[in-house]
This record gives sequence, C-alpha cells and structure tokens, in this order.
Amino acid sequence: QVQLVESGGGLVQAGGSLRLSCAVSGRAFSSSAMGWFRQAPGKQREFAAAISWSGGSTNYADSVKGRFTISRDNAKNTVYLQMNSLKPEDTAIYYCAATWSGGRYYYTGVSEYGYWGQGTQVTVSS
Repeated sequence: QVQLVESGGGLVQAGGSLRLSCAVSGRAFSSSAMGWFRQAPGKQREFAAAISWSGGSTNYADSVKGRFTISRDNAKNTVYLQMNSLKPEDTAIYYCAATWSGGRYYYTGVSEYGYWGQGTQVTVSS
C-alpha cells in the first residue's frame, strides 16, 4: 500500500529554517504530483506548496511565497519543503500529500489528494 512518511519538523526560533522530508513508498513516485499542507490548532488544513511529477511546475500559497521552496528527488522517492525566515504563524502540523491523478500538473486543494502522511509538528517561537 502507499505510505507517506514525513520527517524534519521541530522547534525553531523566528527567522530560522527547517527542511521537511516526505518519503513515499508503494507506488511509482515519479508519476505522482505532491503537495504540502499545514494545519494550525483550531484551523482548517490549508495549502502550502505543490509540485508536479517532474518538478518543473510548482505553486505556493501567498503566505509562504518567497520563504518556502518545494522540491523532489525522484531517485530517492522523496519530496522536500525548505522553510526559511520562519514566523510564529507558520506553527502547525505539516502534512505531505500525493496524487496519481494527472501527475504532470500541481494541485492546491485538499480534496485533490488521495494519500496523506501522518504529519510532522513545526513550532516557531517568537
């Protein structure tokens, strides 16, 4: 079965950086489109970043644009989220998501992804 396992979360001071990783197994990673979402306490899960199967197309939420970078290594079956200039409002559980329904594009909606990881906590202190 398909498995997505996130890692790399933690506690960081405002202005710091973290890199999240999401390892995918159980299906051909190179034909998937991938996304990162986040959910803060008491809020709905929201889109952060997305990438197409080749990595040639990416998309970001306005709130993270210019600070976060999504990338993928198809040889390692892994997608990354490099997060720089972190702010306290970035505090959330971060989830990676995968879809094989048209991997040449990127997707920004929660309902467009069929597979999710368990999440990794990111806490940014002020």
